[in-house]
Amino acid sequence: MTHTTHAAPSLTTTPRQAQAIALENEHAAHNYHPLPVVVASGEGAWVTDIDGRRYLDCLAAYSAVNFGHSNPVLLDAARAQLGRITLTSRAFHNDQFGPFVTALAKLSGKDMVLPMNTGAEAVESAVKVARAWGYRVKGVAPLQANIIVAGGNFHGRTTTIISFSDDESARADFGPFTPGFRTVPYGDVEALEAMIDANTVAVLIEPIQGEAGIVVPPAGYLPTVREITSRQNVLFIADEIQSGLGRTGSTFACDLVGVVPDLYLLGKALGGGIVPVSAVVGNSDILGVLKPGEHGSTFGGNPLAAAVGLAVVTMLETGEFQQRARELGEHLHAGLTRLIGHGVLAVRGAGLWAGIDIDPELASGRAVSEALLARGVLAKDTHGSTIRLAPPLVVSAEDIDWLVEQLAGVLEELASPAA
Repeated sequence: MTHTTHAAPSLTTTPRQAQAIALENEHAAHNYHPLPVVVASGEGAWVTDIDGRRYLDCLAAYSAVNFGHSNPVLLDAARAQLGRITLTSRAFHNDQFGPFVTALAKLSGKDMVLPMNTGAEAVESAVKVARAWGYRVKGVAPLQANIIVAGGNFHGRTTTIISFSDDESARADFGPFTPGFRTVPYGDVEALEAMIDANTVAVLIEPIQGEAGIVVPPAGYLPTVREITSRQNVLFIADEIQSGLGRTGSTFACDLVGVVPDLYLLGKALGGGIVPVSAVVGNSDILGVLKPGEHGSTFGGNPLAAAVGLAVVTMLETGEFQQRARELGEHLHAGLTRLIGHGVLAVRGAGLWAGIDIDPELASGRAVSEALLARGVLAKDTHGSTIRLAPPLVVSAEDIDWLVEQLAGVLEELASPAA
C-alpha cells in the first residue's frame, strides 16, 4: 500500500466539510473535540476526506487500525462471515468462536480467553475476575479486595474505571466513585510493594502508558512488578489494549522485557479496525473462577467478531507485523530524535509508537496537530504540549520520512517570527 505523491491539504474547512461537521455538532453529544477533517475512505496508512484530500493517519484509531485501513485479508474474512451469520449470542455455540479463542490463547501463551467487545469492557471484566479470584482462591474476606493501579493511568471511561483515574477531566461531576482501588506512582516499585496488603488481589498497569503520552517505565520496572506480585500472591494484570498485538515491535509490550503477566487485556487491534473485539486472556486457574451466569456480553464472541479476530491472530502468528513495527519504529524514532532541541523537548516510545513533548513556549499539542493536519498528517495531542504518533504497521519508510519532514516544517514555522 504505497503512494506516489504527498499533497499538502489546507486547514481551511471547505463548505462541504463545514456542513458535515455542523450536522454532527447539532445532533451528536459533544464528548469529543475532533480536528476539522471529515474522513470518507482509507487504504493502508492513508485516509481520504470527503473532498478527496489525502492524509497520513498517524493515530490508527489508538492502535485499532494496526493492520491498515481496508486491509484486504481482514475485509475478506469479514465479508465471508457477513454472508453466513453475524450474531448468535453466547446462549448458543457458533463455529467461529472455538477456533478464535484457541488461536488467541496460543498466541498469548495462555489457555483461556474471556471475549468482550470494547477495551473498557475487558478492564471491567478483569476487575471482576481479580476480585472473584481473591475471594474464592486467595481467601480475601468478603468485600475487602483492593486492586493497585498506577498514577497517570488510562484504562477507559466507565464509572468504575474513572474511579481509579487521576485525570480530573475524566472524573469531574461523575462521582460518587467505586471503592477498592489504590494508586501508586507509575514506575515506583517501592511504593507499589508498600501498598500491598493481605487484601490486595491484583496490580493493574499499562506496560507503556498511552494516554499519558507514551510513557515508557524504567527498564527494570515490569520485571520487578512481576517478581513482587508472584511473591506476594497478587495477580499481575497487563493492560495491552493499546500496546499489544504488534504496536511496540513485539506481540506484547511485556515481551520487550521478558515478562509474562497473569492476565493480558486486549482490544482495539484485535478487531482489525472493523468490529470491536476485546478479551481477557489468562490461564484456567484464574479465569476458571467464573461460573455460568456470572458474567457475559450479548455481542462478546459473536461469529463476525470471532472470524475477524481469528484473521488478526493468524496475521500476527507470522511475526511480520511485529518485525515491521520494530524496524520502522527504529527509523521513526531516529528521525524524531533529530528534532530534539528544535522545538521538541523529548521523544519516548517503542516500535511504531511515539510520544513527543513539544516546547510549551512554542505551541500546544493541539496547535501542532492542527498544523500537521494542514500538511496532510493526522496526529493527536494529549496533556497540553505532547503529541502522539501511532501510524498503522503497514506504513512505509517513505511515509515516515515524509511525516518527520512535515513535523520539522511545522516546528520551523512556529519558531519563525512570522508564525
